[in-house]
Amino acid sequence: MKPTRLVLASLLLLMPTSFAVAQDIKVGGQLRPRGEFRDPFSGGAGDSDAFVSMRARANITALLEKNITIFLQVQDVRLWGEETNTLTDFNANNFDLHQGYIDIKSNDKNLFGRVGRQEVNWGGQRLVGAVGWTQQGRSFDGVMLGGSGGFGKVNIFAAQLGNAVASGIDRDSELLAGYGTIDVAENQAVDLYVVFNRADNPAGTANTDTEQTTFGARWVGVGNGFVYRAEGSFQTGQRGGTDVSAYMFGGRVGYGFLDGDARLTLWYDYLSGDDDADDGELKVFDTLFATNHKFYGFADLFLNIPAHTAGQGLQDLALKFAVVPADDWRLGVDAHSFRLAKTGGFESGHLGEEVDLVATWTYSPNLTIQGGAAFVIQDDTWADIGRLSENMTWLYLMMDAKF
Repeated sequence: MKPTRLVLASLLLLMPTSFAVAQDIKVGGQLRPRGEFRDPFSGGAGDSDAFVSMRARANITALLEKNITIFLQVQDVRLWGEETNTLTDFNANNFDLHQGYIDIKSNDKNLFGRVGRQEVNWGGQRLVGAVGWTQQGRSFDGVMLGGSGGFGKVNIFAAQLGNAVASGIDRDSELLAGYGTIDVAENQAVDLYVVFNRADNPAGTANTDTEQTTFGARWVGVGNGFVYRAEGSFQTGQRGGTDVSAYMFGGRVGYGFLDGDARLTLWYDYLSGDDDADDGELKVFDTLFATNHKFYGFADLFLNIPAHTAGQGLQDLALKFAVVPADDWRLGVDAHSFRLAKTGGFESGHLGEEVDLVATWTYSPNLTIQGGAAFVIQDDTWADIGRLSENMTWLYLMMDAKF
C-alpha cells in the first residue's frame, strides 16, 4: 500500500475511537493558492517564470480527558499543472503529515509537554521558525517541555533532524534547544536562548562532524508609541569539521502615529562573515532554522545564509512603513540596502537595494487577499558571488481561506 494511502487509512480507523472518547472535537482547514511572477527566475539573465502554487491543509484537534489534547494536521502542497495527467495521476505524491502531536498539561496549566511532529516558533523566528510564508512550512519531530509563572516562561526542545536508519539518510543529526522569556517590566521582556545542533560524520568520508552551539539574547519593549527590539547571538563549536566563531546582532525601533494606524520602523542587522578561508576557523554566521523571509527582503534572495552570501555575511539597513487606511486594509512599504559584512576580495561589499510593496485586504474573518511586489536593484558584487546578475522583479497575488 502507498504510504500516503496508509496514512489516510490509519486516520479513518482512528477517528471513530477518537470521537468516542474525546470531550471536544474541533476541525479546521486552509486553502492558500498563490500566483507568482519572477524575472529573472534563477538569478541568470533573461529567464523569467510564472507559476501558481497551493497549500491545502486539514486538521483535527481532540481534547481528551486529564488535560490531554491530540492535534493532527495533514497537507498537500503542489504547483498547478504539475500532475502528468488530470485523470490518471491520483497517487497524492505531495501529501504529508505536517503536524501530529500529543499535548499534556498539568492541572494548573503551568506545565506542559508536547510529543510528536510540531511547528516551533521562538521569539522573532530569527533562528527557529515555521517559515509560514512557504507553502510547505517547517516542522520538527521531537519533544517540547515548558513551564510558565510570574517570572515568564521557559521551553526546552529536543528534535531528531536525521536518522541514518531511514532510507536515503546517511547520518544522524539532532537539535537540542532552550528558550526562556523573563518579564522584566510591564512592557518589556528579555529572551535568553541556547541552540545546539549536531550531525554525525557520514561513514567513509572525511571529518565533517557538526557540534555547534548558538547562545543569544533578545530584548523587546513598548512605550510612548515606540516599539523597540535588540538581539544578539554568538556561535561556537564545530561546523562541518571546522571550528566556528561567528556572531549576529540586530536592532530596530518603530514609532506609531495617526492613532496607531501608521508605523515607521528603522532597523539594522549584521551577520558576521569570513574573508579568510585558510585560517582554520569559520567566522560566518549560520541562521540555522530561521524564517529568513521575515528579515532580509520579500524577494527571498537570502534564504540560505551563509551560502547565499558566499560566506561573507550580511548587513541589512532597512526602513519600513505600514499604514491601516481602513479597518479591512493594510499597506506596507519596505526599503532595504544590502551589503556583505566582509568584502572577501570583491571590489565592493555593496550588493544592492530592494523595495517591497504589500497590500492586504481582509474580506472576512475567514478570507484575506494579499498582493505584493519586490523590485531589486543589483550591484556588481551580487553577480560576482553568483547570486543575481541583473535587476529583479517579483510579483504575487495570494488568497488565504481558513475555517
